[in-house]
Amino acid sequence: MPLKIAAILMTLTLLTGFSQPEPDEEITIILELKDTPVSTFKNHVEARLPRLEIVAEYETIFNGVAVKGTPAELEKIARLKEVANQFPVQTYTTQEEVLTEPSQPLTTDVVRPDTPYTGKGVKVGVIDTGVDYTHPDLEVNYQGGFDLVDFDDDPMETTEDGATLHGTHVAGIIGADGEMKGVAPNVDLYAYRALGPGGMGTSVQVIAAIEEAVEAGMDIINLSLGNDVNGPDWPTTKAVERAIELGTTVIVAAGNAGPDTWTIGSPATSENAITVGASSLPTEQSMLTISGEDRQIPIRILQGSKPWDLSKKYPLIVMEGDQIEGATGKIVLMRREGTSFAEKAQHAYQKGAEALVIINNTNAPLHGSIEGLNLPIPVAAVSKGEGEWLLEKGLAEDQWVDTITEEAEQGIAPFSSRGPVTSSWSVKPDILAPGVNVVSTVPGGYQALQGTSMAAPHIAGVAALLKEAYPEWTPLDIKQSLMSSADLLQQKDGPLPPTEQGAGYVDTEVAIQPELWIDPGTLNFGRIEEDLFRKTVKLNFQNKKDTAETYHIKLPEKQPGIGWTIPSSFQLSPGEEKELSMEVHLNKSFMKEGVQEGYVTVEGGGEQYHIPYLFMIDTSNYEKISGLELYKDWESDADLAYRFNITEPVDHLSIDLYRAGTMLHQGQLLDLDEPVEGLNEGEIKLKMSDDYAGPYLAVVTLEIDGKTYSYPFPIQL
Repeated sequence: MPLKIAAILMTLTLLTGFSQPEPDEEITIILELKDTPVSTFKNHVEARLPRLEIVAEYETIFNGVAVKGTPAELEKIARLKEVANQFPVQTYTTQEEVLTEPSQPLTTDVVRPDTPYTGKGVKVGVIDTGVDYTHPDLEVNYQGGFDLVDFDDDPMETTEDGATLHGTHVAGIIGADGEMKGVAPNVDLYAYRALGPGGMGTSVQVIAAIEEAVEAGMDIINLSLGNDVNGPDWPTTKAVERAIELGTTVIVAAGNAGPDTWTIGSPATSENAITVGASSLPTEQSMLTISGEDRQIPIRILQGSKPWDLSKKYPLIVMEGDQIEGATGKIVLMRREGTSFAEKAQHAYQKGAEALVIINNTNAPLHGSIEGLNLPIPVAAVSKGEGEWLLEKGLAEDQWVDTITEEAEQGIAPFSSRGPVTSSWSVKPDILAPGVNVVSTVPGGYQALQGTSMAAPHIAGVAALLKEAYPEWTPLDIKQSLMSSADLLQQKDGPLPPTEQGAGYVDTEVAIQPELWIDPGTLNFGRIEEDLFRKTVKLNFQNKKDTAETYHIKLPEKQPGIGWTIPSSFQLSPGEEKELSMEVHLNKSFMKEGVQEGYVTVEGGGEQYHIPYLFMIDTSNYEKISGLELYKDWESDADLAYRFNITEPVDHLSIDLYRAGTMLHQGQLLDLDEPVEGLNEGEIKLKMSDDYAGPYLAVVTLEIDGKTYSYPFPIQL
């Protein structure tokens, strides 16, 4: 059997290309060290490579350093035997959207139950853009922190060029105590500024902030930030895992790249972190109707617009270009093209319109802003298809439109990132919390924002309540109580899938007074490659009540090729723990391809508990190439052999090699026209000295029907 000296570690994320540094350009990379102490390695570098600058040292949550220098100088350090791996510095951003001030109750009031717990004595670190600790609702709970951007003890929000407000908003959701009340209004708030002007920062700063927070003894850390690296092995994810091992509960925003699947980004990919997706609370939705027609058109208010409060029927008129006459007393329809939203709104108002509806140029929802205009008429948007229907049924047939209001059910926010996580093939997010129309503190007042950045601090606040109630609970206990008590969000044909909502929407009251704990909270069976698969997992149940209870396990709905063997019922005495075995057996011949997911349901004591499960059949829609391997075949004279699998017809394939960290191009390994669909194997004539040993990115570029796709595979040569 051939010895593989370099193999695929994981697939990270779709990239469109790489930007190589200039020879004299100084860049920063992160080095993960083997067993060498950071201080020893630093002395070694200063003695042998004095032109390199070590800009950050990590010893608590990550054994490594951040090093700055030219690509050529950094190439030398990559060859040192103490280096286990190197990573390019990722950019992390806040991902919020500014909204108009809504009229609904504060989301913190919805999440915070009637409880004596307030988070008193619990230390919560907000790793973000800083905090305006002079805000009257925050100053009483603010206890200090550190600025990892300017390297001082003043983690104030950026106030001048690139001014920010994100961290102050996040802090208010967790622990405001004034005109607004946070979820845990008596916590000790600490700020760690890792994102600077414009809400941007790097993994160097984020890891340093995590280390500062852990060393300062934070009970809980909130990370409302992320990037698009969907994989569990990046240094920020490793730092989060280490922080949890050291006893800190870490809450991470899932990201705002939904509704597509496979969009969870690091560090939300951390297995033991609590990854939070965003839900919307029940709201009133304005709909346009036409007499005699069954269809109802939902309208989306633009940011900065007054509410859509029309109480009677109105005729329609369309505006093409900049000319419009006869708009008085009518609803104006305009297509998206041409002038800005603000100019369209101003023009419609000046011509006497009662309201303006902008028609998008696609069937996707349109989100826009007329912030600052303060017009007395409402301005909203509809999709292209909805707009065409209004033009056909309302304008062409001279029908007046009416406005009705419907109650919109609670659901997942469209922008909330979905799982699974590549490589580990695990369910994320873990739980949902409010992330739409969230009012909280900002410098100078209050503002409504939305994003998973707003959902995560709701869970951080709940975690603070749990930590006050049960100081002995570990981070995994807190996660277990949150997930075991969550409520599934439903759609017409059943619950939303686990990769959208995890265990469901947070139920703070039950989490504080749990009745049943289930461990693990998620069943991740991984990627199934065998034709016949069988696996037994252990489930631990703990009765948290002071009475005995009988529980019944409900099998998932029957699917072709999937079988379950589960005890139908079991009993638990007060406080008793019991471990049960559950077996799943699969026959791929009868199963559909891709991600298979659902819930195992446990019933008892008048309650239902849902355990998400996921497994993936080896072909899925997230990748067009899989299983890249580069290895030494000792039966061949070639330097390297390769093997990979193509999942659909490809016109052209190439593989380029880049040095990890510096991203310097090392040459092209392979260039193939029309590789076969399925398994591809071959040999590569490549002369490489020992100096080139180390970590690389092998970038596979595919050309399919005139489109280009690039996939990076970390490898070790």
